Formats: sequence, structure tokens, C-alpha cells
Amino acid sequence: MTSTSNEQRTFRVTDLGTLAVLAWSGEHPEDEQDMAFLLAYSLGDAEGGPEATAEAMRTLLRNEQLPLGGPVLDGARTPSLPVSLLVEAEQAVVNMPHVKAQCVVPPEWLAAVEQRGHAYFMITTVAWPEGKPGSPVSEEALRDFAGSEDTMLNAAHCLLPVRRLRG
Repeated sequence: MTSTSNEQRTFRVTDLGTLAVLAWSGEHPEDEQDMAFLLAYSLGDAEGGPEATAEAMRTLLRNEQLPLGGPVLDGARTPSLPVSLLVEAEQAVVNMPHVKAQCVVPPEWLAAVEQRGHAYFMITTVAWPEGKPGSPVSEEALRDFAGSEDTMLNAAHCLLPVRRLRG
């Protein structure tokens, strides 16, 4: 007889390795207008390598009830969504329990997020060692990674309303 365990795995932030966020904008197929995109991923550099970081990311997403592969969760309609986006001084800051990641965003990303009021956020369990923060990423490399079926199916997808610091 086989049984499965419902035991919740312990989440340790260090098991994620280096967490990176990449911002870009592009035409959304539904309305042909620019969409601001954010992709969060691990470099897979924790002890245990990419398999360990994938398991840590799955545990984080499961603990926060962020389903892999969809549906797209809308932060404007789900105030309890455990992910938020702050945009300030040409930086995007994504906050989740246990995790905070930020990146510099280009002017066209800022224009798209200003027009829509939200960004499309994807956090994947698939490691991307080539996507090192501060290193240039070609459009082709980004498309190959972010658009791959493996990356998409092993990611949580959210629309995050933009929050700003009050001044």
C-alpha cells in the first residue's frame, strides 16, 4: 500500500539561491497594447543546485497558495493576494512573504505600467543561471526562457496593481 504525505515542507529562503527579477514590456496579444512584464526566477545556485531551488520555489508558492500554471490571479480583485508591486524611482519592487526582489525598469516599461495600472508578474520554479542580474539578456534568450512551456507551466501568474510611495 502506498500513501502520500500531507506534511507541509519547511521553507528556507536560503534554498532559493539568488532570486532575480527581470522587467520588459511588449505587445499583449489580446489588445495589441504594451504590457509591463516582470519575471522572477532563481539562478539555481543554492546548495543542491537547480533541483533544490525548484523545490524551494514550489514550497514558497504552495505555502502562499499561488498555483502553478494558472489561472492568472488579479491583485485588484484579490486584495489578499500575497504579492504586491511598488514602483518608484525607476525601480520595481516585488514583495512576497519571505521574499523581496527589485530591479531597474526601462522607460517603456514605466509607460506601459502607467497606462495599464498593473504589471503581469510571473514567478517560475525553473532556474535560469544565464539570467544573472546586471548582465544583458538578449530578446531571443528572454523569449526562449520566459516563453517556454516548461517555464510557463511551472510558474505562478499574477496581475499586480501598481502601488507608489505617498509623497
